[in-house]
Amino acid sequence: MTQLKFSANIEDLKEKVMGSDLETMVKSTIVLILNECMEQEREDYLQAAAYERTTERVDYRNGYYERELIMSLGSIKLTVPRTRFGDFSPSIFERYARYDQAFVMSMLEMFVNGVSTRKVTKIVNTLCGETVSKSFVSNLTKKLDPIVNEWAQRPLHTLTLDFVFVDALYIKVRENQKVVSKAVYIAIALDDEGYRHILGLHISHSENEEAWQTFFQQLIGRGVSSPKLVVSDAHNGLVNAIQKSFIGTSWQRCTVHFKRNIIVKMPKEGKKEAIKLLKQIFDASSQKEARQLRDQFLDDYGDQPSFQKACKVLDEGFEDAIQYLGDAIPENFKTHVRSTNSLERLNQEVRRREKIIRIFPNTQSAFRLVGATLMAYEEIIKHNPKKFRIWENK
Repeated sequence: MTQLKFSANIEDLKEKVMGSDLETMVKSTIVLILNECMEQEREDYLQAAAYERTTERVDYRNGYYERELIMSLGSIKLTVPRTRFGDFSPSIFERYARYDQAFVMSMLEMFVNGVSTRKVTKIVNTLCGETVSKSFVSNLTKKLDPIVNEWAQRPLHTLTLDFVFVDALYIKVRENQKVVSKAVYIAIALDDEGYRHILGLHISHSENEEAWQTFFQQLIGRGVSSPKLVVSDAHNGLVNAIQKSFIGTSWQRCTVHFKRNIIVKMPKEGKKEAIKLLKQIFDASSQKEARQLRDQFLDDYGDQPSFQKACKVLDEGFEDAIQYLGDAIPENFKTHVRSTNSLERLNQEVRRREKIIRIFPNTQSAFRLVGATLMAYEEIIKHNPKKFRIWENK
């Protein structure tokens, strides 16, 4: 083992220890050790002690220079030895850069968990006693880009994804010196064993058929073949994109959104019993039973002028809203694939973090944060698969 010969002023160090200046003491100790480590490294590299004449010498000492090293405990200034030919480079900086990745990852984790760049800067300043600019933190978060991109493009062909849920939420982004609204498309799925998977995301200028098709083609290219159901709300562009992209797949209209669309058309007076019957329709155990209850609803309320709009909405969208009751859908899946509620909860996690940012500086920063949030949630699912299996949560 290398024996270090400490040449620093030990009396100064002892004085700081006795003075109970703990922060200064720790930093001084680290400076002392690292300086001696570098000195020993240079001697090992030269293969000769100071003023020693030997044929094995590879270079000559050439003084020192000062270099700052930022660690999680703050900034320290080291005296770095150098050689005449300049080929020597101490390993300290590379080694501690790797060691301090834990601190870097902590900063990134704060960012992913919704802590704004401004707040991250304040936390770092408090912990380290050093001034770290917002641009430094912003540049640091860009380290997430290749990680998020790799996750967003990972292959999915090894999974049997029978049920896919899609939805969009809107964010604000600065673009060409103005604030614009952009749509974030998110897709999740259930495999044939009931386990959840987060498939990916896509950001576009608007929610239209072309943008949805682009997103679906990305998913298909990564291995998503025609599922049994694609579950979503009734946005026209989305529905058209589903029908064109997934041949042989049924579209399941989200029953939660559908019931809201019907209820909003009901009159304020006398709708309590109508809502009760409406809920019974979608609690049916088969398509046959649901159709009978639908017919009963239309018989009871179809002739009332104040209910005609509600009856029209029900009648026109009914068949698309009961696909989950089909014979091809396993019984233990039916109640879980009739709405986008599971995706709505994930959207809330994204929204909670997005609200802190409020306005993203560019589209890439939005993709980075939303993607990192989805990645983090996917990791939670992977480490707790049984907890996220749908029939474990009844």
